[in-house]
Amino acid sequence: MQQILRLLPFTQADGATHMAADEAMLESAVAGVASLRFYTWAVPTLSLGYFQSAAERTGQLAKLAWVRRSTGGAAIVHHHELTYALALPPGKEWQSAENWICRMHHILQRVLRQHGIESHAVVCGEEQKLGPVVCFLHQTAGDVLIGGSKVAGSAQRKMRGALLQHGSILLQRSEYVPELPGIGDAVPTVRLSPEQLARELCEALAADTGWPIQPGDWSEAERQRIAAIRAEKYANPAWNEKR
Repeated sequence: MQQILRLLPFTQADGATHMAADEAMLESAVAGVASLRFYTWAVPTLSLGYFQSAAERTGQLAKLAWVRRSTGGAAIVHHHELTYALALPPGKEWQSAENWICRMHHILQRVLRQHGIESHAVVCGEEQKLGPVVCFLHQTAGDVLIGGSKVAGSAQRKMRGALLQHGSILLQRSEYVPELPGIGDAVPTVRLSPEQLARELCEALAADTGWPIQPGDWSEAERQRIAAIRAEKYANPAWNEKR
C-alpha cells in the first residue's frame, strides 16, 4: 500500500485552535491518516510546555496571549515564525531510521542551503541552556542554529503508536524576545515568507521520503473534534493553568 501524506490547508489562527488541530491530526494518525500542515499565529502567542508552570509567564511574556501545549519542552513565543505539524500513523512503513526531529531539521537545513544560508544542527555534547524559561534559549540535540542562535526546534507526542511532531521556525526577531534573532536577522539578504518556506519544505520532505504529498482538507468529523478539543482543553483556563 502506497504511503500518501495529506497536506492540510495553510492557516492562521489563535493558539487554542492550532493546538486542538494538532491533537486532532494525531487522533487521525492513530486511525491511519498521515497529515502535514503549516501555519502561522493570528496574534503573538506564548505556548508553555506541558509540564511548565503558568507562573513562569513573567515580564514581557505575561503580556501575550497564551496556551499550554500537549508536548513538553520550554515556552515558545510564536510571532514571526512558520510552524509545522506532522502526524504519522503507527507501523514500520511510517518509521524512520533517523529520529524525526533530526530528519525534519536536516530537511530544513537543505532548504536553507538552497538560499545560501549555512546552519548547524546541535549534536550530543553541544547542548546548552542560555536562559530559564524560553525554549529558543535552550539548545538541545537536533536544534538548528544560525550563527550560534537557535532558529528551529521541535517537540513530539505519541498516541497508540502514532506520532505528532510540531515545530517552530523563527523567521524574524520578535520584540517580545529581542534576544532571539530569526533567519532574516541572521541573513538580512534573504527574506523567506512563511508561505514560500512551507512550499519548499513540503517539496523537500516529498523528495526525502518519496511519499506523494497530496493537498486535502479536514473531514467534518475532524472539524467537530477540533472544536470539542479546543473547548475541553486549549481554550479552557483550567487546562492552561493546571500547573
